Amino acid sequence: MPSNETPPGIGPVVSSAHLAEGAMPALSEVEFAVTMMVNAYHRWMVRAMTAAGQPGMAPLDVLVLHSINHRGRPKTLADICLVLNIEDTHTVTYSLRKLEKAGLVVTGKRGKEKTVEITVTGETACLEYRRIREALLVGPVKTLGLDEAELSRLAAVMRSVSGHYDQAARSAAAM
Repeated sequence: MPSNETPPGIGPVVSSAHLAEGAMPALSEVEFAVTMMVNAYHRWMVRAMTAAGQPGMAPLDVLVLHSINHRGRPKTLADICLVLNIEDTHTVTYSLRKLEKAGLVVTGKRGKEKTVEITVTGETACLEYRRIREALLVGPVKTLGLDEAELSRLAAVMRSVSGHYDQAARSAAAM
């Protein structure tokens, strides 16, 4: 049996067995895996950015910084929130203030809209993060021999399923 499969008679690996008793136990397995992945990913981002010379950043700060650096174009608050699927804009606004105070981003204007773009210091931090990521994360993950096309397919499935969670959240809010 491959090491990633549950032994017979154990049942699905979940954090909430009462939810796994429903019509789709595999979804509970995915939810637990996503929870573990998100927490590990957040821990990684913070520690990698610290190693890149930018201590004190929260996971959202790291995500926002990389989003701003993406494609080297100025972004609006709405752009960042849309791409990162963040509903609470005040959390991104707080991150933007922290990043600007640290000299990693700078604000500007596009018409009446406020924009934010990466500074040289911010870009340098992102590049150092990438260097550390390649050495400490990408290299070891590549040794697993995972099929990159399958990983891309998995990412597409996760993005698709996230839309169902968004719709379910809207429905729950309307109850």
